[in-house]
Amino acid sequence: MEKKTPSFRDDDSEKEPEINYRGVKAMPFIIGNETFEKLGAIGTLSNLLIYLTSVFNLKHISAVTLINVFNGTTNFATLLGAFLSDTYFGRYKTLGFSSITSFLGLFVIALTAVFKKLHPPHCESKDISQCIGPTGWQMVFLLSGFGLLIIGAAGIRPCNLAFGADQFNPNTESGKRGINSFFNWYFFTLTFAQMVSVTLVVYVQSDISWSIGLAIPAIFMLISCFLFFGGTKIYVKVKPEGSPLTSIAQVLVVSIKKRRLKLPDQPWKSLFNYTPLKSINSKLPYTYQFRETVTPHEVCS
Repeated sequence: MEKKTPSFRDDDSEKEPEINYRGVKAMPFIIGNETFEKLGAIGTLSNLLIYLTSVFNLKHISAVTLINVFNGTTNFATLLGAFLSDTYFGRYKTLGFSSITSFLGLFVIALTAVFKKLHPPHCESKDISQCIGPTGWQMVFLLSGFGLLIIGAAGIRPCNLAFGADQFNPNTESGKRGINSFFNWYFFTLTFAQMVSVTLVVYVQSDISWSIGLAIPAIFMLISCFLFFGGTKIYVKVKPEGSPLTSIAQVLVVSIKKRRLKLPDQPWKSLFNYTPLKSINSKLPYTYQFRETVTPHEVCS
């Protein structure tokens, strides 16, 4: 009786589980989340300068400086959010946490309009220097809302488009069409949210009530959170595999540490040959592009 050699090809433990892409079913939840998130964020930020000068009695230059610092910090924070998402948490957890944080930020800012103790008394004078400015704790409460919005934007901005694309199989024709459709709907709803925010929401804030006008974006963001978590069971959740920022930093550090090493006679045979197993990048050939001088012998060889 012959002994059969065990076949490792049938070993299911080495096979990666098949991914069940349900992009069409997941797309309404992601698009809805993004639409209401933009309605909330843009609805608050579009009229923020008027709010700071008319309700918080800040000088125009102080209000502009505060908004510029907020915008700059938000843009910089997206780099940190992308790094944490790619390296530690993944896009799903990052978007979920950031959506809740954005809602809390909009809710805090709405409270500053609802309760009179959270903003300075109304000033009838057109000369802002004669108005009573905000107290220290009133500004702290307002800035805490801005801080929560920064944390929220740091996770939402770099992850929302990529998370939507994760729901489709890029290796099939239907998946490629689904990604194109997702991008089309994404930018259509983004434009729609901007139009509604800078018209209807701003009108309510300026001409009807700041309390109602700032509560509407907070409600929009709450709806955004419900929509996002409503699709949890059908999402494709890609595990974090490391950030390209880490690789860039490693290259810079190693380049500085090994800048004085001498090259071997045939560097193209012994250097730059490592390619990670899960890398989607093609192997790059050795080049003399960044050498200060190139000898004819090196070019010929």
